[in-house]
Amino acid sequence: MTTPLPNHDYLGYAPDSVISPTSTGSFGLRGVVAVAGVLLGAALTAGCSSGEAVTPPPVTTTSQAPSHAVTNEYVAQYSRLPEVLPLDAATVTCSYTPTEPASRAVTVPPTSASTTGTVEVGLETSIGRIDLVLDRGRAPCAVNSFVSLAQQGFYTGTSCHRLSDEVGAQYYQCGDPTGTGTGGPGFTYPDEYPVPQLAEQTVTGRLTNIIAYPRGTVAVADSGRADTNGSQFFLVTGDTLLRPDYTAFGRITDDSLALLDAAAAAGHDDSSVLGGGAPNTPVTITAVG
Repeated sequence: MTTPLPNHDYLGYAPDSVISPTSTGSFGLRGVVAVAGVLLGAALTAGCSSGEAVTPPPVTTTSQAPSHAVTNEYVAQYSRLPEVLPLDAATVTCSYTPTEPASRAVTVPPTSASTTGTVEVGLETSIGRIDLVLDRGRAPCAVNSFVSLAQQGFYTGTSCHRLSDEVGAQYYQCGDPTGTGTGGPGFTYPDEYPVPQLAEQTVTGRLTNIIAYPRGTVAVADSGRADTNGSQFFLVTGDTLLRPDYTAFGRITDDSLALLDAAAAAGHDDSSVLGGGAPNTPVTITAVG
C-alpha cells in the first residue's frame, strides 16, 4: 500500500519515514531518506527556479519501509551517479526559454555552448572561497548558464538560503537573489546529465527510483517538473539520495568542502517546511571569479 505525502517542490525529505533501497515505489523530489514531509524546490528550494511554486507528483512509501534512522551504511546501498557518456559534438545548441521576470535583470545566455573541458569558478563567500569545477562534458548548457549568470553579477550578494544536514540529505541550496527559494533568472532550460541518460534506462527497466548524488556534487535545483532548470543550485556536502531528476554539472573541491562542513556544523534554524532551514552560519556570496 502507498501513502501520498504532502505536496512539496524540491529536494528535501521528511525525517519520519525511510525508503528501502529495494522499494519500487515512486518518490517525489526530496531526499528519499525520509520521505514524509519536505522537499525543496526552489522550494527544495521552496518554490521553483523560475519563481513559481509547483506541485510535483505525490511521494509514496511502502509498508516494508524500515523505520530506523538513516545511516551512512544505508545510504551506501544505493547506486551513485552513472558514468558520463561522451557527447558527440564539440558544441551544442542550448534552449533557454523566457519565463516570468527575473529576480535580477540579466540577459539570456548565448545559445551555443562548448562540450569540452572544465571551467573553474571561485565563489568568494562569508566563510571563505568556495571553488567549483564545472564540467562542460556533463552538462554544457548548465555550465553555460551558470557562467553567464555569474559574469552578469546575478549571484553576487546572494546567500545559500537553505541547509539540510541529515544523513542521506546533506546540501546547501543557493542561487536565489530573493532568499526565499522562489527566485530565478527569468528563463529555464532542459535537463542534462544524468536525467536523459537515466530516463532511457528507465524505459528498459534497468533504473532504480533513487540514486545517490555523491558528496561534492554541484547540481541544478529545478521546480519539481522536467526541464525547469534556472539559477538555483545545490552544493552537496554528503551523499544525498534523490530521484535522478537533477542535472549534475560540476564538483566542489576538497578544501572548499571542508569550509562548508565547518559552517554546516553550526546547524540551521529548522525553518523550512521542506526540511532543514536557514544556516545558522550564513554563507553569502560576495563575488564570483
